[in-house]
Amino acid sequence: MSSKENAAINQLLALLEARYAIRVLWALRDGHPQTFRLLQDSVGGSTPNTLNTRLKESRAAGFITHGPDGYTLTPPGADLVKRLSDLQAFAGRWVTARGRKK
Repeated sequence: MSSKENAAINQLLALLEARYAIRVLWALRDGHPQTFRLLQDSVGGSTPNTLNTRLKESRAAGFITHGPDGYTLTPPGADLVKRLSDLQAFAGRWVTARGRKK
């Protein structure tokens, strides 16, 4: 990988590693707008300040937008969530395999 590619992935991972960042994106994956309150319930455990910070960061990154009905994914945000959806299948297999080892 080139240093430019490394820089890009490092920037993306830094954004996604922030507490609740992926949960916010995941909560919006169905395409339905969500208000701040609904997102807070969907994400679970996030303080209003933390959620507000994640929303601002995700908006600045171009992954979500805010309209009259609430927050939704942008096309790049939907693309990212689509790529992250492979984690759901992996997580299911991983949890099942871990359960067999105990």
